[in-house]
Amino acid sequence: MKLEAIRKNIDLLDSKILKLLNNRMELALMAKKVKSEIEDREREKQLLDRLQMDATGLINAAFIEKIYTDIIEESKKIQRGDHKLIGFQGEHGAYSEVASKSWDNTLISVPCKEFVGVFEGVSSGLYDYGIVPVENTLGGVVGQVNELLIKTDLHVVGAVDLPIHHCLLVVPGTGHRDIRVVYSHSQALTQCRKFIARNKLEPLPFYNTAGAAKMLAETTPKASAVIASKLCAGLYNLEIIKENIEDFEGNNTRFFVLSLEINREEGNKCSIIFTTEHKAGTLFRVLEVFAKENINLTRIGSIPIEPGNYAFFLDFMGSNRDDTVLMVLEKVEELSSSFKLLGCYNEIKVA
Repeated sequence: MKLEAIRKNIDLLDSKILKLLNNRMELALMAKKVKSEIEDREREKQLLDRLQMDATGLINAAFIEKIYTDIIEESKKIQRGDHKLIGFQGEHGAYSEVASKSWDNTLISVPCKEFVGVFEGVSSGLYDYGIVPVENTLGGVVGQVNELLIKTDLHVVGAVDLPIHHCLLVVPGTGHRDIRVVYSHSQALTQCRKFIARNKLEPLPFYNTAGAAKMLAETTPKASAVIASKLCAGLYNLEIIKENIEDFEGNNTRFFVLSLEINREEGNKCSIIFTTEHKAGTLFRVLEVFAKENINLTRIGSIPIEPGNYAFFLDFMGSNRDDTVLMVLEKVEELSSSFKLLGCYNEIKVA
């Protein structure tokens, strides 16, 4: 093996080590949420003893103890800080994480495998906040998230309207003429269909855009690229071949920020979920209440909850500290079979 190839492998391993260390620190912050004390000398001793017993090959026990003593001290230092966690679905670099940074870039974002993990993590107090996509201008409502919103006791405390800009990413050194296949989430592949066809690439679906970027960085399959966010390029040491490769302008996704606590600041937008009796005109009567008070509706959506019965999602401009809004909410609740105010919040529209 040539020196250049050896160094390339070393660089890849160093990148993996740093990402694993970051993941370890995230877990340390999560552990802080469920343990009473930061200091746990017995746990530290058990950890160091186990690692020294596992020492093999070139790494001796003293070197391992030195490294992990520093790691443990850094973990405790981070735990003593005032860090707040926000859970998101996917891998680091996912558009949900991009949205979370737009809402509050001081939060520590923690990936979850499933949307339900975000909801459960916030409900249990493991995360201070969660962020989930609720609708896309091209793909419509995110059904699974909206189903979870019906059942949850969490509150919406913020929202982000994020333009989705896709990038074509490759392992550094890969020329655009070398690319034959491109991996990404099926929705991203669809949103870049013209670009993919124009460049004669074979689209290969992957479970997540950021997951595809992580896979490319770790396994480096030949003649391959991924479609993912610009954030993924920096996170996974990938090179951007081209930005903004989506076929359609106005491809935006709205995200809700969730919390156990209600929003203490005055918001300018409210979200509600309600059901009505299965009778003609019941939905119209609810919407008429808003129309009579000149309240601007910004979203009306629905998903089936049982045969012939729907839950309606409605967003409107206004504050729940406004007397007119409070009166409208009271009337809507009277007209509804079930009613829930998800929250009153401020929405960030990312340029």
